Amino acid sequence: MPEERTSIDYVMEKASGPHFSGLRIDATASSVPPSPNPSAAVLPDVNAPKQPFVIGVSGGTASGKTTVCDMIIQQLHDHRVVLVNQDSFYRGLTPEESDRVHEYNFDHPDAFDTEQLLHCVKALKSGQPYQVPIYDFKKHRRCSDSFRQVNASDVIILEGIMVFHDQRVRSLMNMKIFVDTDADVRLARRIRRDTVERGRDVNSVLEQYAKFVKPAFDDFILPSKKYADVIIPRGGDNHVAIDLIVQHIHTKLGQHDLCKVYPNVYVIQSTFQIRGMHTLIRDREISKHDFVFYSDRLIRLVVEHGLGHLPFTEKQIVTPTGSLYTGVDFCKKLCGVSIVRSGESMENALRACCKGIKIGKILIHREGDDGKQLIYEKLPKDISERHVLLLDPVLATGNSANQAIELLIQKGVPESHIIFLNLISAPEGIHCVCKRFPSLKIVTSEIDVSLNEEFRVIPGMGEFGDRYFGTDD
Repeated sequence: MPEERTSIDYVMEKASGPHFSGLRIDATASSVPPSPNPSAAVLPDVNAPKQPFVIGVSGGTASGKTTVCDMIIQQLHDHRVVLVNQDSFYRGLTPEESDRVHEYNFDHPDAFDTEQLLHCVKALKSGQPYQVPIYDFKKHRRCSDSFRQVNASDVIILEGIMVFHDQRVRSLMNMKIFVDTDADVRLARRIRRDTVERGRDVNSVLEQYAKFVKPAFDDFILPSKKYADVIIPRGGDNHVAIDLIVQHIHTKLGQHDLCKVYPNVYVIQSTFQIRGMHTLIRDREISKHDFVFYSDRLIRLVVEHGLGHLPFTEKQIVTPTGSLYTGVDFCKKLCGVSIVRSGESMENALRACCKGIKIGKILIHREGDDGKQLIYEKLPKDISERHVLLLDPVLATGNSANQAIELLIQKGVPESHIIFLNLISAPEGIHCVCKRFPSLKIVTSEIDVSLNEEFRVIPGMGEFGDRYFGTDD
């Protein structure tokens, strides 16, 4: 077959030049029909901000709400978290009310400007910053010339005694927490707080507690407890409850909507390190050296995560101390397959993780304008007996990925034995691949917004192969 060999060599030589890393294939030209309208699902607007996770924290006065919030914020250190106190939205007293301040009920729903609180939370949820008023508890009015700017964040914590009272506020929350603390403990804390921080004497605190605080708790706060998703006894002292809450929040924050539709799609947990690397490699001004360096770091993380989805067997070994250790043995039947050319950028990371691993190649090349596809493959002979890590840094339309997966299945590889690794995925590509191959796993570091009219991933990172191999000039 000398003529065929020459053709293959020619194709491989041509593929080494600049080309579109997401290989755009028209529906009429593809030898494998793409899924019908893979982007039929409602996709988010390019400019639409990611919806933050809103947590409501309520409970009686001095129950430990702020302590619980601080502990949650501390444990969510890898995410941007903002705290909004309902106390900031107290209505300023009129001169007449100020003259009779001891008769004013600060523990009644009408004491708060709920409309402004609603406006604040809605603005933050839409990705807009908000100027939160600052309330002076000694003068019982807002500081007219100063505000606290609160920026949109991954998590918004809304804390206050009455945050569960209004149904409109509750409807904005993804999680509602009620901090339940003994009444005597709350009273002792309130006395200490109001005398030290708010300049009041003990008698006025006790009088206000008996006249307003306790009745308000019984009438408004305690009944709102039924709306809580989680009730924390002992407040900030309950570390087990707070740890469980933080784990749940981490799960929700790391779960893309498409992961709920397709359970075999996995997005590695986002951290400031991962977001920082994405920021660098997506920047069009980055140098080639830095692009390769940070791409390799990110690829290594994706590969490690993908390896975690392989089967394992239990294994016992003896440590140098003579002790018995029960661990696991790595999957032996494994190989990588890169989709030429961009997929080859992921091979070094795979070799660094799996000593001596076999790596095959698949080239999908469009020849001329007649829509014919040339598919070149060089795969391990026993690939049907192996688990396959399919490598391509960008999942765009999913058409070329589908052809590569179809080829692997034709070679005898079970669909469930294929794990597709990439750095970024477009929702359209995920729909296209997962609808056709529901048993295949996809592991990615981020799901981008969409494809544009030119079928490029947005916001994306451009022609990955050209940028990585330095052929984009």
